[in-house]
Amino acid sequence: MDWQELLHDPPLSGFGEVAPPIFQNSLFAFETVAEFEEAMNRGGRPVYTRITNPTVMTLERKIAELEGAEAAVAFSSGNAAMAALLFSLLQAGDRVVAATPVYAGTYGLLTGMLPKLGVSTELIDGKDTEALLAALPGARILLLESPTSYTFELQDLEPLTAAAREAGVLSVIDNTYGAGVYLRPLEHGVDVVVHSATKYISGHSDVVAGVVAGPAEVMRQVRGQGLVFLGAKLAPFEAWLLVRGLRTLELRLARHQDSALEVARFLESHPRVRRVLHPGLESYPQRELARKYLRGTGGIFSFELADGDAARKLADGLELFRIGVSWGGHESLVLPLAAQPRVVSSYSFPEGLVRVFVGLEPAPALIADLEQALARI
Repeated sequence: MDWQELLHDPPLSGFGEVAPPIFQNSLFAFETVAEFEEAMNRGGRPVYTRITNPTVMTLERKIAELEGAEAAVAFSSGNAAMAALLFSLLQAGDRVVAATPVYAGTYGLLTGMLPKLGVSTELIDGKDTEALLAALPGARILLLESPTSYTFELQDLEPLTAAAREAGVLSVIDNTYGAGVYLRPLEHGVDVVVHSATKYISGHSDVVAGVVAGPAEVMRQVRGQGLVFLGAKLAPFEAWLLVRGLRTLELRLARHQDSALEVARFLESHPRVRRVLHPGLESYPQRELARKYLRGTGGIFSFELADGDAARKLADGLELFRIGVSWGGHESLVLPLAAQPRVVSSYSFPEGLVRVFVGLEPAPALIADLEQALARI
């Protein structure tokens, strides 16, 4: 990863600016028909912001560098990025093998939207490497998310991606957790990476966006079909905010990680907490896989209380932590899964499970908040 690429930009305006300009244009005009035809046929110069825009292209170049990919395409949300990728590459009769549990929005695409188009999905426990390997022959896409949503379970990426490549199956991973810093999937054989850039890449809770990164030929297909025809383009201002977020990504992740580990160790020692699901703890069941694949653990994890009523009471009793469905910003959040019955029922999660995101507040203050809320249960 070239941090020079993430921290510095060549001036585009000729005025020596240290941050890229926001090209708030819907289109780009040409002096001659020949110039227009050249741009339409060969690219290289923006024509219409729904397809390419200089500010968005700056972000895409940086994300590709972050992940070590040939190219990237940005979208208006993480779900739009995943949908554009799947709709661009799949056709009737294709089959997806998906390691579970997957993010709820992706689960909806796989089980609600794709079957209408004649695409089937085989949902397999992500910890069962042998079952995933056995399902690969004849599949079109292997869809991974490591660690998984809510329970933070890892998949053994290298044997899966090697087998997928041998079987002619495209491997795709949701790398929102690793953010291209704490997990580098392409180094372990993954073909395509998807991000909800709303989370760590933004880092300020002020953008909703998504990005896909991978081989140039696949990205051309995603841009030419998924972006052009679905129309879920990223706006220039949001792209500019994400470029800003990338500049502090590594620093923010380090703070999230240190504080979250401190909070997780406190929770692990508390008598009201049944278990803590955090890949950085020695008690984590897949500790060896965490050492193999993760360079860090960030700020998000889960812990389990006795039941859904206890989880609700904890969330209502917190003062610094707020209740919210997203994460990755400066603010600390909790999400009791008891408040999301459809998610609980889809994967038979325990109702006492609480997802916690540790923001940028001091860890001792967050621990004190959890301590007083746990005492009220």
